[in-house]
Amino acid sequence: MQISMAKMTTRVAGLVMTAAMIALTPQAKAQAAVSDPLLKAMQAELERAKTLHLQQMQTPYFVEYRVEDIDEFEASADYGALTRRQTSHQRILRVTVRIGDYKTDNSTAQGNGTAQLTTVDDDVTALRYGLWAATDEAYKNALRGYSAKQAQLKGFQTPPTADDFSAAKLVVQIDPLVKLSIDQPLWEKRVAEASGWYANDAAVKPFAPEVQYSAAGVQAVAVNRYLVNSEGSVVRGGHAYYSCSLGAGTQAQDGMRLDRNVSSIAASADQLTAWDSFHTKAIEMLDTLRDLRNAPVVGEEYHGPVLFSGDAAADVFNGLFVPDVEADKPKPGTTARTTGGYKSSYKSRVLPEFMNVADDPLLTAFAGKSLVGAYDVDDEGVSAQKVQVVSKGILTNYLIGREPVKDFPASNGHGRAPLAQPAHSRSGVMVFSSSEPMPRKDMEAKLLTMARDQGLDAVYSVDTLGPELTPRLLYRVKPDGSRTLVRGAVFDELDQRSLRTDILAAGDDPFVANNTSGAPQTTIAPSILFGEIGVKRASQEQQKLPYYPPPAEK
Repeated sequence: MQISMAKMTTRVAGLVMTAAMIALTPQAKAQAAVSDPLLKAMQAELERAKTLHLQQMQTPYFVEYRVEDIDEFEASADYGALTRRQTSHQRILRVTVRIGDYKTDNSTAQGNGTAQLTTVDDDVTALRYGLWAATDEAYKNALRGYSAKQAQLKGFQTPPTADDFSAAKLVVQIDPLVKLSIDQPLWEKRVAEASGWYANDAAVKPFAPEVQYSAAGVQAVAVNRYLVNSEGSVVRGGHAYYSCSLGAGTQAQDGMRLDRNVSSIAASADQLTAWDSFHTKAIEMLDTLRDLRNAPVVGEEYHGPVLFSGDAAADVFNGLFVPDVEADKPKPGTTARTTGGYKSSYKSRVLPEFMNVADDPLLTAFAGKSLVGAYDVDDEGVSAQKVQVVSKGILTNYLIGREPVKDFPASNGHGRAPLAQPAHSRSGVMVFSSSEPMPRKDMEAKLLTMARDQGLDAVYSVDTLGPELTPRLLYRVKPDGSRTLVRGAVFDELDQRSLRTDILAAGDDPFVANNTSGAPQTTIAPSILFGEIGVKRASQEQQKLPYYPPPAEK
C-alpha cells in the first residue's frame, strides 16, 4: 500500500519533533536548533523537497541535505621567509536525492547528488534558494541516473548481492559550534623561523649550501557539519584539526633526490608538539638528511628479516590493510563482496593469530595525544560505534556506511565524507594491537639473533617511510648491532600476503598517526618484525645537480 506524500510528511515531522524533545537536552540545545538559521533553512527546504514530482516521474524515497561551514587559516614559508598567508570562510552544500527504493535506486559507485557553494551569511532566504537550486539539479540527475541504472541492470544475469541503501535509526544531535582557535601572527612567525633553521641553526648551518628547498607550513581548519534527511535525522556537529610541518630536500653527489620532513597533527593548536620539541625534531630531521646525502646506496638484493618502527608500521597498514576493510560497494554485475583486496577474505586469516584490529571512532585521545579521526555521528547521520575488524588474525567485520555489501546489510557508523564529497565506508580510529606485545629492545635483539642464526652479514631496520611505502630512513644492521644508514632502496614482496604470513612479532610501543587528507583518520600501530621482506635498489633517474651554488649567507 502506498502512503500519500502529505501523510508521510506529517509522520516524519512528528518523529522529528518527538525525537527532538527527547534528545535535545538541556533546553539550550533545543533552542540552538530552533534559532540556527542554517538548520532552519535546511529543514524548511527539506519539507518542500519531499514533495518533488515531475509529471509521471517518481517521487524521491530519500533526500539528504549536508552543509559544511569551513573556516581555514594557512601560512607557508620558504628559506626563512613567509611566502603565503590565507584565511577563508566558505559553506559547501551537498544534496543527495535517491529515486527508487532501498533495494534499487539511482546510486552509483562514484556517488550521487550534487555539491555547490552557498552563502556564508545567515540569510535564510538566500540559503533556501541555494538549497532549492541544488535540489532541483540533484533530482533531475537522479531521474536520469535511475533510468540508466535500470537499463544497465537488465544486461546482467546475476542480481546485485546487496541493496543499494540501508535504513538507519533516526538521530537528532545538536552539538555546540566549533570555532577556529589559533594565534595567527605567532604561527606565521613560527613557520618563517622553521623554514630558515637549515641556515640559521648552528648545529646544521654547515649543511645549508646543500639544502635545495626548505619549506614550512601551518594549517588550521574548523568544520561545522549540518545534516538533515527525509528520515527525520537532524545533526549539527563540528571538528577541527591543526597541523604544522617542515620539509627539506637535497641531492646526493650521484644526483639522487632525497627528502625528509617532520610534522605534527592534533585536534587543537595547543595539542601540537611544543615548539621547543618541534625544533629539536626538525634539527634531527636535517641531520638525517645530511647523513642520507653521504650514505651509501643499498647493496645487492636482500631477502630476510626487517624491523619496522611504529611510524613505518602505521604507513604499511594504511597502505595495505585499512583501505581494503573499508567496504566500498562493487559495480553491478559482479558477485564480489567489496572492491578491495580483502573482498573474499571474510572470516579468513589476514594477520597473525596474535594480532587484533578494532576501529573505534569514539576514542578521542590515546597516550596523551588527540585523535583527529574521532567522531560521535558519522557523515550519513548514523551514530558511531566501535567495530572489531580482526580477532586473533581473522577478518570478522568490514567498515560499513549506508551502502550495504554482501553479508553486511546495515551501516556500522562508518560513512565518512571528505569536504563536499559523497560519503563512503571509511575508518575513524583504527587500532592495531598484539595479544603478545614485545618490548622494542627485545624485538631488536630478536632481529640480531635471526641475523646470526641465518648466517646473514646484515639485516634491516626502517624508521620512516615515504610515498608508496618507500623507505626514507633505512638502516643496515650487522649482527653485532652496529647500524649504517643506506639510501636508494625499495621493498619487494611487501604485500597483503606478507601481512598474513611474515609478521613474527609486534611491539608494545603504539605510534599515533593522524591523517587529515580526505576525511580525518587516525591509525595506531606498534612496531612490527617481518620474517622475510625483499630489499633492493630502486631503479630511478638521477637528475643533474645544480649548475651553480645557492646565494651566499649574509
